[in-house]
Amino acid sequence: MSDYLLRRLLYAFPILLGVNIITFFLFFVVNSPDDMARIHLGNKYVTTDAIEKWKGERGYDRPLFYNSEKQGRDKFLDTIFYTKTVKLFVFDFGQSDSGRDIGYDISQRMWPSLMITLPILILGLFLTISLALAVAFFRATYLDTFAVIMCVCMMSVSGLFYIIGGQYLFSKLLKIVPISGFDDGFLAIKFLILPVVVGVVGGLGSGTRWYRTIFLEEVNQDYVRTARSKGLSEKVVFYVHVLRNGMIPILTGVVAFLPSLFLGSLITEAFFGIPGLGSYTIEAIQSQDFSVVRAMVFLGSALYILGLVLTDISYTFVDPRISLR
Repeated sequence: MSDYLLRRLLYAFPILLGVNIITFFLFFVVNSPDDMARIHLGNKYVTTDAIEKWKGERGYDRPLFYNSEKQGRDKFLDTIFYTKTVKLFVFDFGQSDSGRDIGYDISQRMWPSLMITLPILILGLFLTISLALAVAFFRATYLDTFAVIMCVCMMSVSGLFYIIGGQYLFSKLLKIVPISGFDDGFLAIKFLILPVVVGVVGGLGSGTRWYRTIFLEEVNQDYVRTARSKGLSEKVVFYVHVLRNGMIPILTGVVAFLPSLFLGSLITEAFFGIPGLGSYTIEAIQSQDFSVVRAMVFLGSALYILGLVLTDISYTFVDPRISLR
């Protein structure tokens, strides 16, 4: 196990380095620091002195990769690439272009994001897997046909419809929950109910239809016929054998949601006024805060790679035939 984890961490380094290099080129080569200064200063006619001052305050006045004016290692260390990109590997996110500590902002804003995404993940998995098992159990019946049609209809509806429709119905008409906002402690629950419900309902159609396909593929496997020949009931076959063997592709799909656990949902947080990392990223994009955007891209990549490792480890618990060597 330890050897496997070490190999995966070594594999992760070149992937993160590649993501960082691509992001660096997009932000500092395609879009030069001079362009960033003009965007932030917001004036049509910006003086050269103002541009140089803005770059100097944020450390963008250094060369990109190689500083010929320095000696020894400083030729490579006193560069924009090292100060703005390499330090991300030790999760030193530095300062935003507006002067805020990005690491502190992330540590504060990740909790509202988790308060939304964790319930959506747990409740969504429970409901979609339960519904998919029930539909697969009654396969080739009118109930199965009706469920598939409903799933396709729900998949065809944009997520914005669920958000706007939920706000209109439950906040404006029924006035059950606030339409948007956030608060600290237990007072935040009333602001989280509607986003969680919308997130779960919005994913029911696609999740149920996908898991139904997985379970129907497992039903035709040899081990299912063997279990039935031993006299096991259909419920035991489905809810023990089929469910357990269907967990591998389910776990593979769950890993794609892991970055969203911390980074939050961009659209959901923006519409419901949740001060999470999703809205933090949106605000950074709107204000052209490139340091924050780079940090969030790196954090999302690192979380996705971590999710892949955790998924491989979880395979060993649901399928003893799989070993990590």
